[in-house]
Order: sequence, then C-alpha cells, then structure tokens
Amino acid sequence: MELRQITGFYQVIRLGSFTRAAEATFRTQSALSQQIKALEDELGCELIERVGNKRLKLTASGERLFKFAEEVLSKYEFFIESLRDLQGNQTGSLSVAAPFTTLYHLFPKILKLYRIKYPEVQLTILDRPQKSVIELVKDAEVDFGFVLGPVTVPNLISWQWKKVHTVLMVPLGHPLASLNRLRLEDVAKFPLVLDVRLPHYAGHLDIHERLQSLGLSYTVVMESSNVDLSSVYVEMGLGVSFATIVKGLPILKKRKLEFLPLDHYFEPDYLVVIARKNRAPASYRKSFLELLLQDR
Repeated sequence: MELRQITGFYQVIRLGSFTRAAEATFRTQSALSQQIKALEDELGCELIERVGNKRLKLTASGERLFKFAEEVLSKYEFFIESLRDLQGNQTGSLSVAAPFTTLYHLFPKILKLYRIKYPEVQLTILDRPQKSVIELVKDAEVDFGFVLGPVTVPNLISWQWKKVHTVLMVPLGHPLASLNRLRLEDVAKFPLVLDVRLPHYAGHLDIHERLQSLGLSYTVVMESSNVDLSSVYVEMGLGVSFATIVKGLPILKKRKLEFLPLDHYFEPDYLVVIARKNRAPASYRKSFLELLLQDR
C-alpha cells in the first residue's frame, strides 16, 4: 500500500467522483481506477460499489480504509509541516473562507499584518455564504472559516472573535429613532429590507418567524444578501432593515444611518473562527490564528 494510492482513494471518496479526484491529484481517471483496483487486490476485498448513475458507495471495508486514510494523510501533513518548522522554512499555503461582509470590513487589517510576517505563504481567500464556509472547513478544502456562531459540528473547533449585535438600520431622523424602546410592532409599520430567503442566507430568517409569531403584518420592499447593500437603500429611504453588525465599523459610520439596538429581542452573538480539529498546526497557521484573536 503506497501513499499515492491512499491519497487517490481518499480524494475519490471525499469528492465523490473519479473525475474531480483526478483533477485534484493531477492523475488520469484510468490511473486512479487502477490504483484503487490494486488496493482491492492487495487487501483482498471490495472497497467501492457503484450505485445507479455512477454514484459511489463505500463498502464496510471501504469505510474502514477511508477513516484510516484520513488519519494517515493528516499525520503526513503534520509531519511535513513540522519538518518545515524545524528548518525555519515558512512556506506553505493558508486558505480562508468567509461571507462577503466579513471579508470586506474585518479581514483586510489581519491580512495586511499577516502578509508582512509571512510573505512566502500562499494565500487563498474565498467569498462564500455561511453554510458553504462550514462545508468547506468540514471537507478540509480550507484551513479556517469565519461564520456567525455558535457552531456545533463534529470534528470542528471554534474560537470567538468579534462580538456582534442585532440592530435596526434606519435613515437619520427616522421616526423610530425617537422611541425610547423599540418594539417590533412599531417596526412592522414601515417597509422592510430583509435578508434573502434562501437556505444559505440563514442569518435572519427568524425575523419573519418572529414577526409572524406576533401576528404582525408587514411589507418586504427588498431582499438583500448583505448589510452593505441594505445600508445603501435604507439610507435613501426605501425601508428599514435588521442587521447583525460589529460596532464601530468605519464604513458604516460614513453613511447617514442610525443603528437602533435590539438586544432586548436578540442576544448579542459572536463571529467565530472555525477549523478542523485535526488540522496540522504549522507555525504560520498558528500565527494567523493568534493575530486574529489579538484583534477581538
């Protein structure tokens, strides 16, 4: 059993496709098929079944080998990274995924500091919605992800980063800004700019449920995928909008908006950094996490 065979088998199962695994391992589909056939011959058992439409299904032996492959490759990565650290070689790759708003407002400062310290590390940054970020980290496609917590997913670990508050964005001088205590009954009287009602924009779908649970009728004048887009249209008076924000963002200070607190309806939450528990702790990855946590 060779490392390249283990890697090929692992990628086929992880990606669910010989085609995608061939691209990821820079081999042909034929070569991958031959590697897995050689593994089956060596181990004396079938590892993969093909079920309708070429869908792949692991046998019981295949499931055991997949767990073994995952452990071996993780230890191999740890070994390579530890050798680099021992030699003082700060090269490697670091990949990050986060929603647009986090990348736009919060990430540039950290990235600038990190690139000064580790100019040789190859960076990959992906703009993805929250659900996709979690899947990318789970599948080891990226090293770190940024999402709105809490996150309770097996094999993932998280660290609290930035405290976020739910607020109502209104234009300067809006009638709601003069109320001592904002009520949802009052908010529902005005046109609303709300999050896109799709599964991967799960941030404020509970706003609809909360308003409906109170028996309130309301009008959604616009659906928006992020707070920056919403702020533009709220500022021009199209409607008012719920948002989760980190207090003091410079870009939002530039807009003619007021942010009315809603902590009496929604408890403050945190943006969290997530990673796989068994990810190799190379020094340049640990340094990235340390920079983040110093900037809470």
